[in-house]
Formats: sequence, structure tokens, C-alpha cells
Amino acid sequence: MRVAGVVLAASVVVAGGAILALHEFPPALLRVGANYAAKTVCSEYYLAGRDPRAVLRTDVQVPGSVFTRLMRVSLDRRDRLVRAGIGGFIGNGLAVEVPGRGCTVIPDGRWRSFLARARAAATTTPADGRAGAPAATTAATSGDPLWPDGDRVVVVPRLQSIVDDASLAGPGLRAIVVVHDGRIVAERYGSGFGPSTPLLGWSMTKSVFAGLVGVLVGDGRLSLDASAGLGRFPGDPRAAIRIADLMSMTDGLRFDERYSGVSDVTRMLFLEPDMAGYAASRPPAHPAGRFWSYSSGTAMILARIVQRAAGPHPRAFAREHLFAPIGIDSATIESDEHGTLVGSSYLYATARDWARYAELLRQDGVWNGTRVLPPGFVATMIRPVAASGGQYGAGMIWRFAGSPTAPGVDPDRAFGIPSDAFWMEGFDGQRIAIVPSRALVVLRMGLTPSWMHYQPQRLVGALLEALKTR
Repeated sequence: MRVAGVVLAASVVVAGGAILALHEFPPALLRVGANYAAKTVCSEYYLAGRDPRAVLRTDVQVPGSVFTRLMRVSLDRRDRLVRAGIGGFIGNGLAVEVPGRGCTVIPDGRWRSFLARARAAATTTPADGRAGAPAATTAATSGDPLWPDGDRVVVVPRLQSIVDDASLAGPGLRAIVVVHDGRIVAERYGSGFGPSTPLLGWSMTKSVFAGLVGVLVGDGRLSLDASAGLGRFPGDPRAAIRIADLMSMTDGLRFDERYSGVSDVTRMLFLEPDMAGYAASRPPAHPAGRFWSYSSGTAMILARIVQRAAGPHPRAFAREHLFAPIGIDSATIESDEHGTLVGSSYLYATARDWARYAELLRQDGVWNGTRVLPPGFVATMIRPVAASGGQYGAGMIWRFAGSPTAPGVDPDRAFGIPSDAFWMEGFDGQRIAIVPSRALVVLRMGLTPSWMHYQPQRLVGALLEALKTR
């Protein structure tokens, strides 16, 4: 018995030491998971007004992952902090919210200095979004202007019936908005979501930042043929990278975009205080302009270029020159700890405001007769990149949805979608189809991971077919 007691005591000491070591020095994988949990709960609580427990239960979970099932979060509402970790304390996940600017992951734990800088900037710089949870949606009266001039929507029953079909809407639905001839004609929201709920676009953010590049090109502040400024030493091959190469994802930098484990993209988003700096440090793997590889790191480098060209107040620039002219008032662009706007991933806006931006692209960058993007810029955005096998455009836009079965194969055609269609796409099921020839925009957002094999083309194809019979 005495030996058993000694063994038990030793086991307790060893286990306690292991837990303490994990708390003080968590491995990178646990830190990625903890910061992902903290950031997700922070943004969904402060920007979208959702219950933190529900967000942890649904948005943070990864099928088959024991780590996410053991994740716990705590909120410090005074300092607007969210902490997360395995059991609540292993992983050191930390995110902080600044009113009007959303949430930021703090990988190095220096949240006090970040808050001091952010709050000082907030006193002199206009915010880009709402400072708290969204207000409840009020019903539009018959005297209100129709969307997009107002909030009133007149649905078309035959189109609404398609949107209401669960097999077409797909699993994990959060929002569907159908715009035809510039008006919302059908709309649907998942439980707990509505027209006033800001939604994370993930990589659809890239397409919006491409639009900001267009605004800056139109102002003469940027040129697509200009150097991206990445060369660090004589003969550095990165010096040959142009802004156009970043826009088309042909910069040639090595970047691992896999979202499982600790890859370049998960390290950048959840472990690096300076995301753009990390992305720019990646070594060249191919000559600029010759090889296509989808990369959120490339988008972060471009975001830093956009931010510097926009001047000292990039959020205000985006609002004044892109969002306000088309009526977007819900957009919040979040930043990294270094202060760079996360143009790869972190734009929140309502579904209707996401649809506004898509409608701007459908109308070739013109809104109510006023040109917002320079002539020919949208055509540049959607021009196929040969090195991508035609699946990607030259301005951070997708030529068709999902991964093709072979280079040059367009999966949209199987669903009767016209060849001029193009898409904005984001992680876990954020999709907007833009079909200029049919005056159609179809937004479908949700929590729909790729393993669910949902095909948004079925929804778009059904709507196109219904529009043939008016």
C-alpha cells in the first residue's frame, strides 16, 4: 500500500508538472486553436451580438478534434478581452475588442500596450464600423425606398420558393440574398441571424481589398505595374514582384495555405503579431508572374500596400471612397496586433452590404451613375490568370466556384451558369455569384465546411432557370 501511495503521489506530481508546462509553454498547435477560439468568440460577440457559448459550441468546433471540444473561453467585459484555452487555461488564447474596429488576436500577450495604441488612435481617427452589437431589425414600411436606396424588399414568390428549399439552401445556412436588376427579390436567414447581423466574409475580404486597390489606382496613388517593394538585398528575386502579381496570386512566394495544423496561414492569422511582415518574409519558390498559388499571405502583403497608400487613416479612406458611395454602413475591418488591416480574411458586414459590393462589381464599378472604380478595373479583376488554369481572376476574384476536376475545367457550366459569371469566395461556405449577363447576384453565407460537399451552383442554377419564365 505504501508503494502504491508513493506511485500515486509521484503520478500526481508528474501530471501537475505536465499541466503547468503546457500552461507556460503550450505547443504551437494548441496556441493556434486557443487564439482561433478567442478571436472567433470575440468578434461574434462584440460585432454580431451572438451568445459566446453558442459561438464556442458551433463556430469553434472542428470535427474529430478533441482540442476544440475541450476549449473554454472567458470574457473580461471591462477591458473587452476574450481568453481561451484547453480547460480555459492551456493555450493562452487572447483577443481584444476596440469599439468600431473589431477584435484582434494578441499572440504575444501584450494587450495593454495594444489597447493603449488602439484607443489613442481611436480618439483621432474615425471608426469604420459599429461599436457594439447590432440593433434589432425594424420592419420597413411601404413608404420606405426599395433596397438599395432603402430597406424595403419586395420578394418574388417563385424565387423565394427556391431560396426556401432546404436542399438548395444547404446546411449551416446563415444568409441568402438574391439581387436581380438591382433589387433584392428573395432573402432568407438562418436561426439567430437577420438583415442586421454582421457576417464574416473570410476570403471574400480579399475581393473587397482588390476594390480598394482600384480606388487607389483611380486616384493615382497606386499602379498595378509598380513594384511591391519586397526586395531586401541586391539580387533579391522578390524585388521583381509587382502589385499586379500580388493581385493575381502569381508572386511566387512559398506559402502553405492548408488550414489543418500549424501551416503558414494558421501561423500568420493566429501566432504572428505582424501578419504582413511574416508573409513578406516567405522565401521565393517561383519567378514572379509565372506560377499561381492561392495565398492569404499574398493578400496580407497587398493589404499593407493598400494601407500605406491610403494614408494615415485607412479605415476612414475605405469608408469614404468605397463603402459610403454604395451605401455600406455596417462594414468593420479588423486588424492584426501590428495595426495592419487583415485584408485576407477579417471583414464583417451584413449580408445586404456584402451584396451591395457584389452589385457594384456587376455594374462594372458604377453606382447610381457615379463611377466608384476606374474604367476597365472590374474587367481586369475578372480576367483569367492563365497560370491558374482559368479558375482565378487577375484581381482576387474566382472565375467559378469550387475546385475544378482538372485545369481549365469550369464546373459552373454543368449547372447552366453563364460563362461571364464570377465569384467571391470565403472559408467555410461564404459565396457570392455575380452574373452580369443575367443582372443577377446570389449571396449564400453560412457555416458550411468543404467536407459537407455543398454546391452553391445548384442554387444559382435553379434561380437562373426560374428567371427564364417571368
